[in-house]
Amino acid sequence: MTTAALMSAPSATRHRWFRSVGAVVGGLAVNAILASATDMLLVATAVFPPLREFGNPAVFSDSMLALALAYRTLYGVLGCYITARLAPVRPMAHAMVLGCVGVAIGAVGAAATWDAWTHWYSLAIIAVTLPSSWLGARLYLAKTFC
Repeated sequence: MTTAALMSAPSATRHRWFRSVGAVVGGLAVNAILASATDMLLVATAVFPPLREFGNPAVFSDSMLALALAYRTLYGVLGCYITARLAPVRPMAHAMVLGCVGVAIGAVGAAATWDAWTHWYSLAIIAVTLPSSWLGARLYLAKTFC
């Protein structure tokens, strides 16, 4: 008997479920770690204001927020690429689940910081999430991402 035949159906399903959750959490972690590290690097190099100024909406220009949107979008694509790569089955579906998680996080973030940033930034973070998720999975499926 093969190993697969010996594995019970509930055990195989549970294993796949854990791998699915791990794929989504892994992509989310990559995105969050890279975004946070980039934020800290930009603060350390004085591109962004010091952390104590983060609650002051006047210190963030539109160009600073556009920069943050750009790298967060790239990290979103990368995180969803990784999610698709780690997914045991249906990589696009896994990446889109991460995208939905990202939309929820973005909505909570927008509500929490509505008066801290210009509104376009809060809405743009939400708007780019699902297209970034799709692109990350699409790049994985096309095997064109380095």
